[in-house]
Formats: sequence, C-alpha cells, structure tokens
Amino acid sequence: MSVGTNEVDRSVGSTGPRVAARLAWSLCVLSVVLTVLSVVLLALNYSHSKTYVYGFWLENTVLPISFSIIGAIIASRLPANPLGWLFCAAACIAALAHFSGEYAIYALLVQPETLPAGNALAWIASWAWVLFIGCIALSLLLFPDGQLPGSRWKWLAWLTVLLTSAGAVWQAFSPGVIESLGTIRNPLGYEGLPKANEPVQIIMFALLFVVVASSLTVRMRRARGIERQQIKWPAYTAVMAATGSVLTYSIAEPIGAPWLEWTLFAIVIAALVCFPISVGIAIVRYRLYDIDVLINRTLVYAALTTTLVALYFSVIVALQYLFVALTGQQSTLAVVASTLLIAALFTPLRRRIQSFIDRRFYRNKYDARKTLEAFSASLRNETDLDALGDDLVGVVRETMQPAHVSLWLRPATSRNSEEAE
Repeated sequence: MSVGTNEVDRSVGSTGPRVAARLAWSLCVLSVVLTVLSVVLLALNYSHSKTYVYGFWLENTVLPISFSIIGAIIASRLPANPLGWLFCAAACIAALAHFSGEYAIYALLVQPETLPAGNALAWIASWAWVLFIGCIALSLLLFPDGQLPGSRWKWLAWLTVLLTSAGAVWQAFSPGVIESLGTIRNPLGYEGLPKANEPVQIIMFALLFVVVASSLTVRMRRARGIERQQIKWPAYTAVMAATGSVLTYSIAEPIGAPWLEWTLFAIVIAALVCFPISVGIAIVRYRLYDIDVLINRTLVYAALTTTLVALYFSVIVALQYLFVALTGQQSTLAVVASTLLIAALFTPLRRRIQSFIDRRFYRNKYDARKTLEAFSASLRNETDLDALGDDLVGVVRETMQPAHVSLWLRPATSRNSEEAE
C-alpha cells in the first residue's frame, strides 16, 4: 500500500496547527479552572467577616477569562503569531496569581494549618503579577503582525524582558508584608533588601505606558488601510483605561466622591477586559471597521454626559441660591427644574455635539454626507437625465475619490419602446 507525496505532506503539515490548537485551548481550560477555584476560595474567605479579602480579586477574575479565550482563538488560528501565546501565558499567570493569593489567605489566615504549602503559594502571589504586566507589554510591542515595529525596537523588547525579570526577582525576595494578602509576610524575604512593591509598580507601569504610547503611536503614523483600523482597536481600549485611571486619581479621590470612583473603576475594568477582545477583533478582522462608529459614539456621549452633568449641577446651585435669596430656604423645585431642563436639552444638544465632532474629527465623512444630502434634494426636483448624470458623476468623484469615473446608461430596448407606444 502506498501513499502519495502530497497526502503525506498534507498530513504532516496539519499536525502543527492541531497541536497548537490543543495546547492553546488546554491553557485556556487551565486558566479558567484556576479562576473557578479562586472564586470558590474567595467565597470561603469572604464568609469569615474578620478575614482579609484579596485586594485584586475582581481584576484577576475577569482578566484571565478574557485573555485566555482570545489567546486560544488567536493561537489556534495563527500559531506562528506570538500574540496568542503571550495572551495564553498572561491568562495563566493572572489565574495562578489569584489562586495563589486566595489559597494563601485561606491556608494561613482563615483556617491555619488545614491546607499545605500556604507559604509557598503566598510567595508565588508576591511576584507573579510582574510577569503578567511583562507579557502585556511584549504583546503590545508585537501587535498586530507578531513583529516589532522595526529593528531599532529590539532594545525596548530586551529592556521589557530585563525589567520584568528583575522586578519579579526583586518582588520574590522583598521583605515585609505582601500587598493584597493582609498580614502575610514574604517567606523568602531578605531583610537586607529594600521593599520592592512601590518601586516595581512604578517601573512596570511606566514601562507599560512607554510601550503603549510609543509602539501604537509609531505604528499608527506608518499604517494605512486595514492595519490602521487594526491599531485603532487596542488604542481605543488603552485610552479608555488610561483616562479612567487618571480621572480616578486626579478628580474622584481628591473630591471624595465614592460613586464617581466606582464609575471610573468600572470603566477601567471594562477597558481592561475589552483589551484582549479588541486585539482579537483586530487580528481576525471581524467587524474591523466598526471601531470608527465606536469612537464616534464615545466622543459624542462622553462630551454630552459631561456637559449635561455640569449644566445640571450649575442650574441646581443657581436656583437654590435664588430660592434662598427670595424665600430664605432651599427648595426641591430646583432639582425638578434642572431635571426637566436636562430632559429638554438632551436631543438638541446631542445633535449639536454630533455635528461638531463630525466636522472636527470626521471631516471627509461629514462632507460626503452633506454632498449626498444635496444630491438627494436635487434628485427630487431635476428631470433632465443628462444633468442628473453629470451630478451623479460629480457626487461619486467627490465622495469616493476614485481614479476614474464614467457613467453608462443602457439604451431602451425595442420591447420597452413598443410598450411605451
């Protein structure tokens, strides 16, 4: 029995993608299982009211799931692209950090001496988060094609690896209490070393910011067409996360507004969860051009919300001042009047903001829409076929800007002429 050469090559070539897909989805299952076990331990820890709750449980619950699923999809479809494998590694590291933290709290604080290796897992939780940030930084450097922006960027890639490794080692042997683990101390902490938590956080997040700002900016300036749309997706989520973080520390915390802090925190978490999803959309190119609509709506409703909130409180303050001056006391009519005013201004204000943003940031589409509206108006009144043809050619040339435009009209057939007679 003999087998053709092409069939042998095909069977050998299909082994690689199959193995890659199995490995990728196995890593996804591992991270999800660790996350589920972490949530179970979190519930057990939370049931003891006086026990410390793991500080970053929400982030480390949602991030491994999103990163693992998107990483498995990318790695199974494009095994040669390192982005999928970096996402799978980041998901497993985040899930391991969460599981280690919850396990250590349960084994050392909630029910001491009931589970083994509590100190060992506390030690893993002390430094694993550094590797997670390093994986994200490397993935951004290699986005979207798995290659660096240029040969000159190798130094930043090696610097990312070096700082990640050094930060993880420093955290692993840093003395004192482990952050997010309550009173648990680092079992391998060396008292002669300075505490690493704050310096390593500053270094790693500064590195992440430099990588995001530099690589995405350079790629955006060089990119054209599809690649430009690909870069917009992670850039959008990165801007949302950075904006939410900056507003939290610069506005929400200084003024002491818990509701605003929680709102901004929810935006940051949503942006972090959507980051791997945005990368997956960019790489597989599913609904790639929807990012322009998403950015447009974000700009419109962010500006609309800010304007309405500022107007709402300004009107309340002004009316309360007026009521106090006239009657000597405050009145709930100020709140009612402000609410009615905001409801009345919502639609016209949204239209004005939409028009301004279209003119300012989407000028070509705005001009094209206006041109089409003008052509539609003339189409209702024009009866000359030659004039309509010239107008149609002009509209196509102005809106689509092709290299050449020609209009061909099919002549009337003899059958149509007979029917007309």
